[in-house]
Amino acid sequence: MAKAAVLTGVDTPLDIRTDVEVADPQAGEVRVRTGASGVCHSDLSVANGTIPLPTPIVLGHEGAGIVEAVGEGVTNVSPGDHVVVSWVPQCGTCYMCNHGQPYLCEKNNMAAAAGMLDGTTRLTSQGQGLHVMGMAGTFADTMIVPAISLVKIGNDVPLTAAALIGCGVLTGFGAAVNTASIQEGDTVAVIGCGGVGLNVIQGAKHAGAAEIIAIDMNDAKLALAEQFGATTMVNASTTDPGAAALANGRGCDVTFEVIGLGATMEQAINLTRVGGEVILVGVPRMDVFLNLNVAFTFLYMAKSVKGCWYGSADVNRDVPMLLDLYKSGALKLDELISREIALEDVNEAFEAMKSGEVARSVINYEAV
Repeated sequence: MAKAAVLTGVDTPLDIRTDVEVADPQAGEVRVRTGASGVCHSDLSVANGTIPLPTPIVLGHEGAGIVEAVGEGVTNVSPGDHVVVSWVPQCGTCYMCNHGQPYLCEKNNMAAAAGMLDGTTRLTSQGQGLHVMGMAGTFADTMIVPAISLVKIGNDVPLTAAALIGCGVLTGFGAAVNTASIQEGDTVAVIGCGGVGLNVIQGAKHAGAAEIIAIDMNDAKLALAEQFGATTMVNASTTDPGAAALANGRGCDVTFEVIGLGATMEQAINLTRVGGEVILVGVPRMDVFLNLNVAFTFLYMAKSVKGCWYGSADVNRDVPMLLDLYKSGALKLDELISREIALEDVNEAFEAMKSGEVARSVINYEAV
């Protein structure tokens, strides 16, 4: 039996269950003993209905662990391997993978977002099949995962740090390095300095941005942003971000929106210079629309707005690259961890996230 945190309905506390039955991995699948899982804002977005997924569902999609068993045909990992879980499977053979966009792999689909690649489930509890978020369900101590969702890593990396790469780090760092076109010396703004925003800041610094303006309404998050490389901190509840963005007389070369609100998306566009670039990273509700003058914004001012899905990541390229940066001291992972918790503390971790107390809570299964 496995232990898991199960969402049974929108806006209800997660139910910690110890009776979860785990089926054997089928062809192309892997059983993983979960070592650690980040508690990501996207998990909260499923819990509050912003991201609509069927229930009952095991949340969690940012994780790392150790391979226990493999199904027929699996060759990329073996029992005993340490792995990072990617909630975006990347097959390497479809049209998107062959055209430099593996983060849009055609193996992925909305049905698979709550189960396996075929839309079915491998976990059962109380006589019901359990869906799993992102074909992972890292809020369980055992997972069945598609083999193409796993990246093998060295055994010398702490699983608590490696887990963060699976979503927040890949998304944020990738937004700056893969999605955006930051040039050496650019001025960059980051609206929203939670876990993903901090990694946008790290990525922007790595890409060569000279000025990084961190914008948030929480002083604790802004203090963290400075630690992660921001050069100017703006509390938008008391200060107009436009003053910092327009200090050079032009506006920002690249602006990142990492919240998912219509108002802050429009703000990002307004902070960006003529000919500049806006990167939308935050996940909005499905009913969010923008009020824009299309001709003025996109034609006359030649601004571009780009969506960023999963940091435009190629996981088999980017996970090893990020781990090399971590080992060299050039990428902060351990510093992202505000607290390590047990699975039973996940509801409290959601509350801490809502209040802005933490960059990341990490469920450490190895410490239990």
